[in-house]
Amino acid sequence: MDSEEAAETVRQATAGDADAWRKLVDSFGGLVWSVARSYRLGPADAEDVAQTTWERLAQSIGKLREPGSVGSWLAVTARHEALRVAEVRARTKPSGDLTWIGSAWIDDDSPERIVLDRAGDAERTAYARRAWHLLGQLPDGCQRLLRILLATPPPTYAEVAAALDKPIGYIGPTRQRCLEKLRLLL
Repeated sequence: MDSEEAAETVRQATAGDADAWRKLVDSFGGLVWSVARSYRLGPADAEDVAQTTWERLAQSIGKLREPGSVGSWLAVTARHEALRVAEVRARTKPSGDLTWIGSAWIDDDSPERIVLDRAGDAERTAYARRAWHLLGQLPDGCQRLLRILLATPPPTYAEVAAALDKPIGYIGPTRQRCLEKLRLLL
């Protein structure tokens, strides 16, 4: 969604248009989810982050200074909320169905696991599993960047930059370096 369309959709949502809200969620829900998951939050915590992010938008939508940048606003808000939840979780011992693999928490309901489980070709599945495992061995910044870039629909560089609190010029070169690190591990 380009900035003009986003601004118009925000204006419609501000006026109470339910279809506009659905369009915002459809357009930016993947971004919000990927930002939350990039902080290695489990499904329940990621859902809480997403819900809180959308709730904050509902409370603030009429006050947005740049309605056309709503995607960036959502990314920043999701990042702040994910950091808050991650900090709280760091103080408590995790429990549930999670297993520790390498340096990342993986669970049966994660988007990564669902995609891998649906892959038909055994060799491709094994390669994909290895790639996700190796992604967990990359530095945290690379993991976070690559996970956000994999959101559906794909986020703009401006939204990715906002989610990471980095300048736009950081995204491309860093993406290249992170992918090279992943290639070397593969």
